[in-house]
Amino acid sequence: MIVTDKSDTGKSIVKEERISVFDIFKIGVGPSSSHTLGPWRAGQLFVKLLESTTSLDQVISVKINLYGSLAKTGKGHGTDLAVQLGLCGYDPVTMDTKQIDDIKSQIADNKKLILNVSYEIDFDPKTDIIFQMQESLPFHPNALTFSAETKANGTISETYYSVGGGFVIKEENQKETAPCVKLPYPVDHASDLLNWHQQTGMSISEIIYENEKVWRSEEEIRLELLNIWRVMKESIYEGCHNEGILSGGLFVKRRAASLSKKLLNSKEYSGYDEWINAIRSSGNGFKYTLDWLSCFALAVNEENASFSRVVTAPTNGSAGVIPAVLQYYLLFCSGTEDDIIRFLLTASEIGCIFKKGATISAAMGGCQAEIGVSSAMAAAGLTEVSGGTVEQCMMAAEIAMEHHLGMTCDPVGGLVQIPCIERNTMGAIKAITASQLAMQSNPENAKVSLDNVVKTMWETALDMNFRYKETSEGGLAINIPISLSEC
Repeated sequence: MIVTDKSDTGKSIVKEERISVFDIFKIGVGPSSSHTLGPWRAGQLFVKLLESTTSLDQVISVKINLYGSLAKTGKGHGTDLAVQLGLCGYDPVTMDTKQIDDIKSQIADNKKLILNVSYEIDFDPKTDIIFQMQESLPFHPNALTFSAETKANGTISETYYSVGGGFVIKEENQKETAPCVKLPYPVDHASDLLNWHQQTGMSISEIIYENEKVWRSEEEIRLELLNIWRVMKESIYEGCHNEGILSGGLFVKRRAASLSKKLLNSKEYSGYDEWINAIRSSGNGFKYTLDWLSCFALAVNEENASFSRVVTAPTNGSAGVIPAVLQYYLLFCSGTEDDIIRFLLTASEIGCIFKKGATISAAMGGCQAEIGVSSAMAAAGLTEVSGGTVEQCMMAAEIAMEHHLGMTCDPVGGLVQIPCIERNTMGAIKAITASQLAMQSNPENAKVSLDNVVKTMWETALDMNFRYKETSEGGLAINIPISLSEC
């Protein structure tokens, strides 16, 4: 099936693409999927290129040029740190995140970088990472170029584009027409999903589960999805128990831990399970439930802002919405392990539809592409596990996105903190409201379809001024009186 990937000029580049649930949900390190995880992966890819082209001991030096949004908000998003970690061979899924600060200091102090943990070269982050503030490459605003000088007086260079959600591509790859994976139920638009449901009677999660079996065994799908949830709930729990001030210079105080303690009236417990039992036994009213939903979302994104491990869902900036809504359902609606699987499968496909038909990159579409998409994903997932029909799931996704249309990305100081952290609470609340509204509605009477809102979101993205696309040059980013030299 042919789908399109778009540049910020609005031109479409024809490409065959099939996206797995594990492409949408990636385990990684914050604070940004496009500005941290993507560049990190690009660094790893460049090392592989060097290894396949020459041996690492032939490399004399490496320089990295960051363009567009990566340059303008790269300091606040940790792009410079991410490319160093990638070149060093560390993996965001497995590395001990507590080592990150020490590694950063060692490279800066010693002016040495160890390529793929095996070969040391001279490297000064202050001069070898160049922030091209006034230059943006036409294919995509999140571009970075690696260049390595070798002992044979040669240069090995490659440009990568971090297109959102941790996805990294090269421009020439978009023009390839190699056959894509053949899925039993290919989906590119919401209408395709509805057609497959009408033909088979399967739910969204059942359709996507059958597609996933092309890539993985049933056991692998289940185990990996539960592992995704494990990381999500760990980020909730850790965020609800880590106090202090977020780094970066804004002096943002963490709130999730103090809110959790206040809601439980300082009740004692040990570990996640006892904490959940304490929450469940301490109340269930509307205000209490709403406070916890906000607390869960705050917790994840405070962890994300601290270079901790989270799950892109579909991005890091919006990583708190889906965990918060799923934790809410499991906690207050007595969900099961099977519900976790169904929720994540359903949510992922909504994310795929938005990625194919619009974008999940704030540098291309503003925050509607992150919080808006995550809210739509959560709304659909919640509706399915709550007993909604396929039509109601898609209606819930549409409602959630409809009320995020036009949301700009204007991170203060280039940091994924203000207004990003609070926006996750709003996205979670809108997701639940959208789900409840859809469950009480007849989708046949809806005037706006999910495909309509995907198309509208993309058109809105094209019309949006570049200052509101993760550049920190508009909106709140220029109206909050701060001074951050590193940004």
